Amino acid sequence: MTTMPFAPRDYVPVLAELTGAFTEALRTADPAAPVPDCTGWTVADLATHLGNVHRWAATVVRTGEAHPQDFAVDAGADLVSWYAESARILLGELEATDPADPCWHFGGTGKTKAFWFRRQVHETAIHLADSGSGHVLDPAVAADGVDEVLGAMLPRVTRWHAVPQLPGPVTLRATDTGDVWTVHPGEPPALGPAAGGATVEAPARDLLLRLWKRTGPEPHATGAAAAALLAAPLTP
Repeated sequence: MTTMPFAPRDYVPVLAELTGAFTEALRTADPAAPVPDCTGWTVADLATHLGNVHRWAATVVRTGEAHPQDFAVDAGADLVSWYAESARILLGELEATDPADPCWHFGGTGKTKAFWFRRQVHETAIHLADSGSGHVLDPAVAADGVDEVLGAMLPRVTRWHAVPQLPGPVTLRATDTGDVWTVHPGEPPALGPAAGGATVEAPARDLLLRLWKRTGPEPHATGAAAAALLAAPLTP
């Protein structure tokens, strides 16, 4: 079983690994190639988006305050170097800060800087998958990503989407890590004790991609509540 969330500073080497893998994927990618799971985006759009997210998150971590997102910043001619610099800026801010310090964020967890250590790992993991990289995501990291969606984003789902209407509880199981989550109906739905009923089972990475509405192997799902949860948008 995975201990989630990780200690905040344990996310830093994971983030360094993932941003490094994204940088390497950019070196051989066609910037004009479409990104199948991000309709209308090219690889250049994907990299510019992720680099700007890193820079925005770094500013929030440094100041502890909310800041408007500016995703119109252009990466310039050298996309790879610009993205790599974006990652370095973020990693530098995370390494220099105290995760326990108070900080604005949009999730449904305590308002400290620890949120951003975790959030930027999973932001990068999802977009690394979008890039088509062959990087193998650690199952424990993937399980933590599932936990973030269900425990930190689902409580604030109305920031982005309508509340998922579940006819009953849904238990999700990561078949490779043994981690289990049970989502109970509510306004919004929330994690709670284990219960009978609908189930969703798959390796942790497949669960994570499915919750983020990315393509990949379909999990084994039973029950109407499972179908409703998998169909509902849950993330920004």
